Amino acid sequence: MNAKLIDVLMRAGMSVHTWVSPDDSAVLVLPHGGRILGLFTAGSDDNFFWTHPALQAVESARNFYQSKEWHNSGGDRTWLSPEVDFFMPAFPRIEPYFQPREFDPGCYKVSIEEDGLSLRTSFAAHLSRSTYSPQVELTKTLTSAANPLRHYKDSSISELKYAGYTLQTQLSLPYGPGLAQLNTWNLLQLPHGGDLVISTFSRTAITPYFGEVSLTDLDVKDHYILYRMRSAGEHKFGVQPDTVTGRVGYVRKFGETASLVIRNFLVNPSAEYIDVPWLTPDAPGSSIEVCNVNGTLGKFSELEYHAPAIGGTTGLSASRDLSCTWAFAGPCDAIRTAVRILLGAQL
Repeated sequence: MNAKLIDVLMRAGMSVHTWVSPDDSAVLVLPHGGRILGLFTAGSDDNFFWTHPALQAVESARNFYQSKEWHNSGGDRTWLSPEVDFFMPAFPRIEPYFQPREFDPGCYKVSIEEDGLSLRTSFAAHLSRSTYSPQVELTKTLTSAANPLRHYKDSSISELKYAGYTLQTQLSLPYGPGLAQLNTWNLLQLPHGGDLVISTFSRTAITPYFGEVSLTDLDVKDHYILYRMRSAGEHKFGVQPDTVTGRVGYVRKFGETASLVIRNFLVNPSAEYIDVPWLTPDAPGSSIEVCNVNGTLGKFSELEYHAPAIGGTTGLSASRDLSCTWAFAGPCDAIRTAVRILLGAQL
């Protein structure tokens, strides 16, 4: 656990919570924004997640949180989508773009549970296209996640350090389905410059959202998509739910060692996925999205997924999404083995 990061946050006036799972995985939770801000292997200060550079010092952190700008602390966050409804109040005009403060940073309350902790908030969420503002309740519950490679006999796997957690995200509309569809949108912010792998059942196509993804950064294989997240600027694409397995990983190399972060979640192609490209809102929605950010907002890579929609014509007033985040650190050869086993990709 990174004691310096905790100290900076606390001296900047922020409430923080720490949690250690039975396997000694350590998690840092920041209620401001409902963020899981840090994930650490036992005894390590190395965070698998990206955090805002302002959090490196007390004064800059204090100024950051006292400012009126969006407080993008980093880590693992939960938003609502469709993006065009919640972040573009004048849609179909894409400007202004504004992060709704009612759910980021929101007003999260922390409850310590017997086997983890929970973050809860409620708010009125406004959708621009329908002009509907439903009351929403959102609960995020954090518990342990056993190492998925714990039974694997390959000797190199034993060299990997592991940290992980399970996240249950529950969205409810207490007054019924209402007039419009919405869903939870979970994403990890990771340090820029790594390779992202989307595991697929078959060769698939990407759906551009904004920016131009360089073809030299992208390889589409029969059973995975490889995206080298190194470019300047901001670029985003999505993948529709029919071909994806629900497992996405991100690899970063440090000489002879590397790290691997994997998100494992349920994809249901029979359900409604409603987050769409900004300029083609009638296109099918994506279940997985990837965003390369290397510009004015900072320098990070986003691994994103969407849960199926509730509300409106779905007739549903609640959803419960379950995901696991698995993180590994160790020799490059062992990381490549883990990528092959868990993502079906050859790096």
